[in-house]
Amino acid sequence: MSTDPVQDRGPDFTQGVAIDALADGSMLAGHVGEDAVLLARRGDEYFAIGAECSHYHGPLAEGLMVDDTVRCPWHHACFSLRTGEAVRAPALSAVACWATEVRAGKVLVLGKVEPKPASGAVSPKAVAPPRKIVIVGGGAAGFAAAEMLRRQRYQGSIMMLSDDDAPPVDRPNLSKDYLAGSAPDEWLPLREDGFYAEQAIDLRLKASVIGLDARAHELELGDGSKLAYDRLLLATGAEPVRLLIPGSNLPHVHTLRTLADCRAIIAQVATARSAVVMGASFIGLEVAAALCTRGIEVHVVAPEMRPMERVLGPQLGDFVRQLHEQHGVIFHLGDTASAIEARQVTLNSGGTIAADLVVVGVGVRPRLALAEKAGLALDRGVMVDACLQTSVPGIYAAGDIARWPDPHSGEAIRVEHWVVAQRQGQTAALNMLGAQERFDAVPFFWSQHYDVPISYVGHAESWDDIAIEGDIAGRDCTLRYMRQGRVLAVASIFRDAESLAAEARMERAAHSN
Repeated sequence: MSTDPVQDRGPDFTQGVAIDALADGSMLAGHVGEDAVLLARRGDEYFAIGAECSHYHGPLAEGLMVDDTVRCPWHHACFSLRTGEAVRAPALSAVACWATEVRAGKVLVLGKVEPKPASGAVSPKAVAPPRKIVIVGGGAAGFAAAEMLRRQRYQGSIMMLSDDDAPPVDRPNLSKDYLAGSAPDEWLPLREDGFYAEQAIDLRLKASVIGLDARAHELELGDGSKLAYDRLLLATGAEPVRLLIPGSNLPHVHTLRTLADCRAIIAQVATARSAVVMGASFIGLEVAAALCTRGIEVHVVAPEMRPMERVLGPQLGDFVRQLHEQHGVIFHLGDTASAIEARQVTLNSGGTIAADLVVVGVGVRPRLALAEKAGLALDRGVMVDACLQTSVPGIYAAGDIARWPDPHSGEAIRVEHWVVAQRQGQTAALNMLGAQERFDAVPFFWSQHYDVPISYVGHAESWDDIAIEGDIAGRDCTLRYMRQGRVLAVASIFRDAESLAAEARMERAAHSN
């Protein structure tokens, strides 16, 4: 391995790269001084932007170039090659941008250029913007909407009402690195505290909304006050399903949804020797992995016979179970808990498990009470049109509560994915400003189990065949979930490029229909 730091960072782009060495549609990682830079070619145009994704520093050169954008291989964020703007979540911050010049058969990267304003998806000829936008919810969708409104240079009032006691955080990290102890506190906030004041976003924490009068364009808050709006985004998210068994309210029994939940679990880890995780969901198993990493004996209790089989199928479900067992997790599948006591959990099968800590991860349910009281159309979620508008004009919904017409599956679907919620929040923001942009992003999520990432694009509630390429046990595979020969979803392990390509293929297929 080279010890030359400059050589390790690729070519010095200020010295130029031969045009013939950079094929049309290709990308190359290098540097300009101390900055890591990505050089990309599209036809006779050359672009230079920061080489690392602003989300978690994924290497963009290993991603996918689509038109004049590049997509991160890790979590599918998307950046404009022309401006560096983060045009698609989960990245929210732009990357730096450099000027380029072709000279004597070489393309050279020159100095940094000032970031250009957002692309402005909202036409200046659109209807007059609303004066006051209210967002109910402080999670992925709500934050992404507020951020996008200001990015679009919206000058009106933005109020975000959150029933949480902390500003918006990177929730996926709560069951992954942060819970495992490998991510610092500063990774969690989606923006620093000063962001909200700087952007004139009125973030109100511990704010409960108990009523919505759609005709009067008015919300009723828990303190009895009323709040008017011109446009409203409902992003109330979901809440954990709680067990209704004896002992479920004991102090060592936790759910995991908020930063406070996560910190309570971490505090108890300091004195716990054994833990029981109820549920073999993605959250449940990520919690199991994090607790194992902290040296705790972990038992997983779940009614299904294979972890995550309903979403990933039997082959990947068996792999996930074996992976966890290799790290010491003990499974009690086909079983449920009948009671929780101070130091043990009793199973319906009759056995008991020692437990100083219990984490319940048996699923979540969408928070629909506010929408239901307001008379919005519901069907296992808040029904929205392709632009994420509800049955009442001027009211939009995004995130875990929204059921939208998915052009890829041809069905109305509701999913509980962080990235989907962020992207819906961004689209809803544009449409509250009059853009009339259809939400057609392919659903995407990722799950981390120890050092093994699982990426999933698309949406398959059922399938009649799973085509497997590669070696699941060898942690190098792609699984395609198909119905009547049509690919509905793709899961992969350590095949980031294939995951990105699958996403792009699904987008093209939907647009051609």
